[in-house]
Amino acid sequence: MPLTSIIETLSPLSLHEGRMASAVLGAWPDFAMPKKAARFPRMARLLRHADFERVYKQGRRHFSASMTVFYWPRPDATADPQVKTRPGVPATASQSRSGPQGLRIGFTVGRALGGAVRRNRMKRRLREAVRMTRPAAGVAADVVINPKKSLLTTDFAAVLNEVGRAFAVIEQKLSGKQ
Repeated sequence: MPLTSIIETLSPLSLHEGRMASAVLGAWPDFAMPKKAARFPRMARLLRHADFERVYKQGRRHFSASMTVFYWPRPDATADPQVKTRPGVPATASQSRSGPQGLRIGFTVGRALGGAVRRNRMKRRLREAVRMTRPAAGVAADVVINPKKSLLTTDFAAVLNEVGRAFAVIEQKLSGKQ
C-alpha cells in the first residue's frame, strides 16, 4: 500500500466523530457539561401541580417588564399534613427533614407565547438567570415565574437584573412579614 493512501485513511476525525471519541474516553472539554454546583437542584424546583396552584391562588405578585413573578411564603414544613408515613415504616430522609430551605422556583410558559421551541428557549433563559442570581437560603417561599413575549428579545443582562430584583423584593416583603 502506498504511503499516500495510508495518510488519506488516517485523516483527522470530523468534529462530531472527535466529540464522540472524547465522550467514550471521558475527556470532555470544561465547557461541554455543567459542573455539579452549577446545576439547578431538584430541591430548589417547584414540581407538583398542587404547588403551582397554591402559589397562583394564595400568593402575591411582582410585575416587571418581561415577567410576572408569583410568590407564596411556605409555612413550617414540619406541620405539613401532606407528609404521611405508615405505622411501623420509618420516614425517608426527605420526609424527616424540615423541608427545603430558601426559595423553590417553577416556570410556566403558556402556549400563547409561541411554539415549543420559543417556550423552551424562554424557560432555558429563565432557568439560567435564576441559577445565577438565586439567593442562598433566605426566606422559605414558593416562586412561579411567568414570562412575557418580550423575554426573548430582552438582553440577558436585563433578564438577570429583573430576576435578581424580583428575588430582592420577595425577600424584603416576606422577611418584614414574618
